[in-house]
Amino acid sequence: MRMVVCIKQVPDTTEVEIDSESGTLIRQGIPVTINPFDLYAIEEALRLRERFGGEVLAISMGPPQAQSSLRDAIALGCDRGILLSDPVFAGADTLATSYTLSRAISKIGNYDLILCGLKTTDGDTGQVGPGLAEELRIPHSSYVRKIVDFTGEELVVERTLDETCQTVVLPLPCLITVTKEINEPRLPSFKGKMAARKAEIPVWSSKDLEGEDERFGGDGSPNRVVKVFHPTSQRNPEFIEGDPPRQAETLLERLRERQIV
Repeated sequence: MRMVVCIKQVPDTTEVEIDSESGTLIRQGIPVTINPFDLYAIEEALRLRERFGGEVLAISMGPPQAQSSLRDAIALGCDRGILLSDPVFAGADTLATSYTLSRAISKIGNYDLILCGLKTTDGDTGQVGPGLAEELRIPHSSYVRKIVDFTGEELVVERTLDETCQTVVLPLPCLITVTKEINEPRLPSFKGKMAARKAEIPVWSSKDLEGEDERFGGDGSPNRVVKVFHPTSQRNPEFIEGDPPRQAETLLERLRERQIV
């Protein structure tokens, strides 16, 4: 059983700045880590490998420094990692990111299951996992909180809905995005850390993926950041005197004057 876990390197801080020209996060000089939601995807893949055997491959798209997060994934137990890095990938939205990952996974080939975290802490869209499945034309299920069974040909999962849960049967190969309910991620072992230090991380560029150039990065992103700015707040509070009935009457008058009600 070959499992691919898609991970992303994100800022390990809430104190981030945005480039006013490009509208993207300024990542230089700030601490980074594996996206917390992706740790649950890694852990679930490792647990499946422990039960059924196979290989766990971590893949990430990002700048060269994202290799450190792939090494962290290997330290946790992943067998190997691949980095997708090319200036052409810069400025990718979720659609272009899904396309880039799909080209890489198609190049890897012979996979049974793809696991993704529910969402990323820097984007918070939850779109890449389902988008990747659509690019690969494979079935998928999001908000997975439990893997119920694995038969070798099908994966049975339990997914969270608004007020209930749903059991879904997915033929392999398939993709799932997992929630934090699914497990408790492990810590890296000493053996894992040693393996991570020695691991060779292949770096694939757009040429290696043999995709359509116009679908990578900013060129392949229909969503654009037009302007980034800090909102300004202008407040001129008015305090209404009197007893509650009089305050309510005055407030209603003010709202009507402003055509709010």
